Amino acid sequence: MGNPVASEAFLGFFRKIKPYLAMISLQFGYAGMYIVTTLCLNQGLSHYVLTVYRHAAATIVVAPFALYFERKVRPKMTLKTFLRIMVLALLEPVIDQNLYYVGMRYTSATFSAAIFNVLPAVTFIMALIFRLEKLKIKNVRSQAKIVGTIITLSGAMLMTLYKGPILNMPWTHGSGHHAAAASGSEGGQHWMVGTLMLLGSCSGWGAFFILQSFTVKDYPAELSLATLICLMGTILGAAAALVMERDFGSWALGWDSRLLAPVYNGIVCSAIPYYVQSVVIKERGPVFVTAFNPLIMVIVAALGSLILAEVLHLGSVVGAIIIVTGLYCVIWGKSKDPTSTLLTSGSDEKAIANGQHELPISTADVGIKNTNTINYTTNAA
Repeated sequence: MGNPVASEAFLGFFRKIKPYLAMISLQFGYAGMYIVTTLCLNQGLSHYVLTVYRHAAATIVVAPFALYFERKVRPKMTLKTFLRIMVLALLEPVIDQNLYYVGMRYTSATFSAAIFNVLPAVTFIMALIFRLEKLKIKNVRSQAKIVGTIITLSGAMLMTLYKGPILNMPWTHGSGHHAAAASGSEGGQHWMVGTLMLLGSCSGWGAFFILQSFTVKDYPAELSLATLICLMGTILGAAAALVMERDFGSWALGWDSRLLAPVYNGIVCSAIPYYVQSVVIKERGPVFVTAFNPLIMVIVAALGSLILAEVLHLGSVVGAIIIVTGLYCVIWGKSKDPTSTLLTSGSDEKAIANGQHELPISTADVGIKNTNTINYTTNAA
């Protein structure tokens, strides 16, 4: 047998970095979504229909896990929780994603990823309004969050306003420049509309994170919550699609990106993130979750240049470096926040007795082994 002290130290270190690994992994999944979705929309699939198929696939995938693993711990559904789930399904699966798809079609995959770097700032402001975050100007970690947010926004603005000279990559020569010129002329006609759509999408996503942080406290069954959001998103999205798309031929799929995009987006970008984000939000809060979003832009800029032959400008590279710097400041500030602690109120003891479990505790000096019966609150900064 190995050294128990070393094993305990490794487990403690892994529990500490687990939220970071989870969020970084999600960003790679989201980055792939930008590429797959661009190919799908170019094939002519309606974004309204894509949203429906995406969440139908997500529901099919995550529902069996929710039914099996949370069959004994699923809390009772209340009217308040149900209405919150309805709003969550309207905010992200319907409003956010449809606005995003329109915005990306009118601009580009790289620009869409870049403009979404305002998400941490939007979520941070919303978290302050709803008292999920507290600012203490004299506190170093609060200063780091503010400075990091400003730096991140500055990098995004640089990418948006300054293109700079084209960086000639071996894989962007020839057809890549021709495709970029064509997309630029098309996007220029609707660039302002696309930008406004993306900003509206970003606001909807930020509101989704804030409401999700409240909902997961009252309904601490993450898999079931993800299933219900996907299911209601499918229903509400179908209603919107039937109104906006009168041609039933637009619902046709094919053995190409029109099938790959709904399946990939449903599993990698809806089912898994809704669950993982709920778990991480309970321990670290919504601002921590959105702080990793700028990484998507860096990944998409590379993949867009390699796969979609989108030209890469100097402004994009410099902006990416600035954004990563700001991201580090925000994450450092959040890492200094106190971790969630065990509640001891009567209501929480009742929840523990009923077997409701949440994220395993990460504070090293709390010697509790049974992580399946621990309840958390989201601590403010």
